[in-house]
Amino acid sequence: MIYLELIWSFIQIGLFSIGGGYAAMPLIEHQACEVHSWLTLQEFADIVTISEMTPGPITINSATFVGIQVAGIPGALAATLGCIIPSSIIVTLLAFIYYRFKGLEAVQSVLKGLRPAIIAMIATAGLSLFNMAVFNGDAANGINAAALILFILAFIVLRIWKPSPIIVMAGSGVITLLLGLI
Repeated sequence: MIYLELIWSFIQIGLFSIGGGYAAMPLIEHQACEVHSWLTLQEFADIVTISEMTPGPITINSATFVGIQVAGIPGALAATLGCIIPSSIIVTLLAFIYYRFKGLEAVQSVLKGLRPAIIAMIATAGLSLFNMAVFNGDAANGINAAALILFILAFIVLRIWKPSPIIVMAGSGVITLLLGLI
């Protein structure tokens, strides 16, 4: 039964996560933490962190890690399969439609209209992770000053010098280890 729940949850995520990996994070969080209570918010934040650091798309990595956490290797296969099936079908259909009708004004208008919604979905995922890191999931718990300072420094470094995000993540991890900040 758990395998069917994993497949169905990730089929829903695959169907409605328009805009890429980060847009799927609120949907995965909703299914894994709220609907099914498979994970705590802290476990979900850890999975997102690991998913971002490992090669491959963050949504598929997250699905795989959630599946492993919930039901081991078979759970990982079920969640990953559920995540991949809708995307494969949708991308194949959209590619056909786009290449056939890409010159039409209506198609260009739809694409322009989707951009703000996608940005909002990505911002929602970012704010959820920020809340987990800086406020430990609840502002009543107080501010984790070290996490806030590390966030601000990483943000400044990324905006001004534009290094690889991997270098910034690795540097943040090293700083945290060396100083025992968080």
